[in-house]
Amino acid sequence: MGHASEAAAEANSEANSEAAAEVAAGLVATPDEDDALLRRMPKAELHLHLDGSIRPETALALARERGLDHGLDLAAIGARLAAPAGTRDQAELLHAFDLPIALMQDAEALRRVTAELVQDAASDGTRYAEIRWAPGLHLARGLGLRDGIAAVAQGARDGVAAVEAAGAAGAAGAAGDGTLARPQGQLPRVVVRLIAVAMRFDDPRVNVRVAEAAAGFAGEWLTGFDLAGPEGAFPDALAHRAAFEAARAAGLGITVHAGEWGGAAQVGRALALDPARIAHGAPAIGDSGLVAELRERNVTLDLCPTSNVRAATFARLADHPLSRFVRAGVPVTLSTDARTVLGLTLVDEYHNALRVLGLSLPELWAVDRHALEVAFLANDEPLRRSLLGAFDTFAAAEPRVAP
Repeated sequence: MGHASEAAAEANSEANSEAAAEVAAGLVATPDEDDALLRRMPKAELHLHLDGSIRPETALALARERGLDHGLDLAAIGARLAAPAGTRDQAELLHAFDLPIALMQDAEALRRVTAELVQDAASDGTRYAEIRWAPGLHLARGLGLRDGIAAVAQGARDGVAAVEAAGAAGAAGAAGDGTLARPQGQLPRVVVRLIAVAMRFDDPRVNVRVAEAAAGFAGEWLTGFDLAGPEGAFPDALAHRAAFEAARAAGLGITVHAGEWGGAAQVGRALALDPARIAHGAPAIGDSGLVAELRERNVTLDLCPTSNVRAATFARLADHPLSRFVRAGVPVTLSTDARTVLGLTLVDEYHNALRVLGLSLPELWAVDRHALEVAFLANDEPLRRSLLGAFDTFAAAEPRVAP
């Protein structure tokens, strides 16, 4: 070995020794410590699609019960539910939603899938979740709009109750006396709200009816209204302005999918609907004027980096502008979009934010906490304050998330 190589090896050895000493001193977290913190961290997820998050085991059971399995086993069902590698665009990615939508055409299927998603989200350490779905996509077998919405709302109730029951059982076991080891009046272990989605390809008059049906459930469970679907084929969100006006008049929070096709200009056009939040919107980073407008208007982008890569909005995860938005002062949140379609948990996406996208732990924590500040809570400000208080209590005991 030459002298230069020996010097380099010695320098590397010294650096490794210093790094090991820092870890031993508790100055730098190990990957295992990061994972434990991210799992323990209370999380809020605002961009989560019901039909993209069905459990494969449940999909197989529903398919067999409804005669739609066509001989498929669990592995084959799982493959049908997952987005294939190398999808060319958003339109191709959306094909992964076809099977779950076909399976969720009755009230019991909607109720069950919703309840299970609530439990799955809670297992990630999620304390607040907004689940969205398109009521108009679940009418093929005669289910009415109102009955479909009621089924999802009941599923949310059932899921929250199941999480509470499991937590109470665990607490009782730990306490050893059969009582719930939790102060009376403490927040539920998970809080859930729902967002009704209109589809871009539907007649605007149909979407007005979706908004009006959703308005009938406005309040405790259903609190938001959205527009989604194949953006390239149906780019004009303004065609559905009347539906948004009906939803807004009912007190529903307004969000709209934009930017999975058409770049920054498509995100800019969505602002004409005056949304509080935009689902996705990441290509806005390419237009400095639009970035400034988002910041000035305080419009939050509900970002889903892995989803954007799978929809070919960005070539690589490292190209996603999450950290650039954060440092530009644009309000953002972080979500999975579709757990099953993307094979992703919220903890996974938080790891991506730290390891690939370049956020620091304090930045990630600020993004997480901001989700509660913009959550669609139907003016339930006491609940918002309680949620923020619970998050702040965690942060006070966890110095690594402090700015």
